[in-house]
Amino acid sequence: MSFKYGFKSGLVIGSGYLSVSFSFGIMAVNSGLTWWQAVLISITCLTSAGQVAGVGIMAAGGGIIEMAVAQLVINLRYSLMAISLSQKTDKTMTLPARLIDAYVITDEIFGVASTQESVGFRYMTGLGILPIAGWTLGTFLGAVLGNILPAVVTSCLAIGIYGMFVAIVLPVCRQSKTISIICIIAVLLAVVFRYVPFLYAHVSSGFAIIICAVIAAFVGVLITPEDETQKEAADGQ
Repeated sequence: MSFKYGFKSGLVIGSGYLSVSFSFGIMAVNSGLTWWQAVLISITCLTSAGQVAGVGIMAAGGGIIEMAVAQLVINLRYSLMAISLSQKTDKTMTLPARLIDAYVITDEIFGVASTQESVGFRYMTGLGILPIAGWTLGTFLGAVLGNILPAVVTSCLAIGIYGMFVAIVLPVCRQSKTISIICIIAVLLAVVFRYVPFLYAHVSSGFAIIICAVIAAFVGVLITPEDETQKEAADGQ
């Protein structure tokens, strides 16, 4: 699999990231970060949900432990994606190559790479270049232009990244009743943590995210039918 083929495959992902990360740049600056801090986060993290949660924790004055645990819970899925892709790697994927390409794994990049019979270092590197560039450039443009555009425009654009999360979750919810229940539980718990005065005053936003995610996922494990679990395991293999 060539670098050129991977580069072309990443074009659509990169263009999509450009528009979505524009919203993140606006949100980061509105939360008190400078434009270069927002760009630094995007170029080093490359995780939409993790970045949104991280900025929220920083804006709320959360601690390092809270940040670390939140990022572990939110981004643990990338480890599972990497394990899945490791079953498709060719001989060019040496240990240093794996460490480099592990950085570029996102939900969308994994989705594209997993459709290939085998993946190599050149292909994965090419696949990740445009998404990284699009995500970083979009963050920069959002962080800089957010101070220039009218407030009503930036307010509308700032919710775009949340729209992306909804767009990712809804199709899966339609296919799986279990995932729909998990999402509903997570949303209800988030509402409780937000609007119950005692919880809102004593549980920070970062730990609220962790608790909601862990409880919803635990309930999902309990209610997932055995045949559906076996099917998902087979699909992963």
